[in-house]
Amino acid sequence: MELVAPAGNLEKLLYAYRYGADAVYIGLPGFSLRARADNFAGEDYREVTHIKRQTGKPLYCALNVYFHPPDIDRLRESLDYIALYPFDAFIISDLGVLPILQERFPHVHIHLSTQANCTNQEAARLYHRMGISRIVVARELSLDEIRRIKDAVPELEIEAFAHGAMCLAYSGRCLLSAWMADRRSGNRGDCAHSCRWEYRLLEERLRPGEYYPVIEGEGFSMILSSKDLCMFDHLAAMKEAGIDAIKIEGRMKSVYYTAVVTRAYRKALDALEGIPVPDLERYREDLFHVSHREYSTGFYYDKDHISYPASETVRPRHVFLGIVGPKVGEGLFSLDVRNRIRRGMSLEYIGPHIHALKDTSFRLLDEEGREVDSLSHNQRGFLKTDLPVEEGFLIRAAHPSSSTNGEAGKPARL
Repeated sequence: MELVAPAGNLEKLLYAYRYGADAVYIGLPGFSLRARADNFAGEDYREVTHIKRQTGKPLYCALNVYFHPPDIDRLRESLDYIALYPFDAFIISDLGVLPILQERFPHVHIHLSTQANCTNQEAARLYHRMGISRIVVARELSLDEIRRIKDAVPELEIEAFAHGAMCLAYSGRCLLSAWMADRRSGNRGDCAHSCRWEYRLLEERLRPGEYYPVIEGEGFSMILSSKDLCMFDHLAAMKEAGIDAIKIEGRMKSVYYTAVVTRAYRKALDALEGIPVPDLERYREDLFHVSHREYSTGFYYDKDHISYPASETVRPRHVFLGIVGPKVGEGLFSLDVRNRIRRGMSLEYIGPHIHALKDTSFRLLDEEGREVDSLSHNQRGFLKTDLPVEEGFLIRAAHPSSSTNGEAGKPARL
């Protein structure tokens, strides 16, 4: 199965590929369902093209908003700019843009977004006849239903989400954000995540005194907040269902999240193919140590688990401190500092194929090469270490509250 990872900017694009993605999907301003991601614009196409040439891996573009007439005009005006990117496929929801893209980009594949809500084999067959080569199936489908679609239209590629946030609304078609957050429409890529807000009381206007039964935690309830999806333990079942590609949600997430989650699924897929993966369980545990809501298997097996709202949000076990830069001397690396690093901290260096290297004897140098006690965000400096780190490794440390935070011990199988 192909591993498709998200990228909200150039840095995340690079790290998604570097940490194991087979393909990456990105968005362009105004045309994708993550309007508040950094997205790609201006001269970004130059660096994107460079990264694409370096990796040789597929790149997909999400054009999956629902287009109003002015948006169609904007799309037509943007076609020359879009053509500057080396896209292998466009991901669309609105069939109105299909002929436009097919005419302008006849050699670029078209994928159907999960937002288009394809839930049966007859719809899938129709989409394939229209020239769509892959569908990202609706999240409301079970694995058995996906298998039926694949059996009916075997020549059509099937992509399905394996990890990330789920939406309260059916296939993401929600008006809650637009109503409660000054017209920030989720269908236009600008969801305010109103369903995640911490509600203290819910009463229907025509039924005064009748309250929605809630169990409060610390004075609030997240009764509308759906659980996150995690299919790490069920990739074999997804493969047996005929799924050709698994997808990670998260273009709004950090570069650390992108790298760690992509890496975990890369290792799981490798193990599924019989490739030995030392420390597989530790890569899995990292999924439970990044910020997330309570995990579930979504609708893939039954609706009971996902029908209940998330009861907790798990905070990260680690603080992302920075990125190891180019090597400038023996054991000496430039440093891209994202959070303060202090002498004596217990650092962990993580790489694409190394789970974690622990280091307490590192040294920090300022840009003049003088040893210092700490370096802060955006402060230039260097890292001196005896460990076999490489450019591109990420640096983390245990979160101060990690001993009492999140799931304790070895995470149970989902």
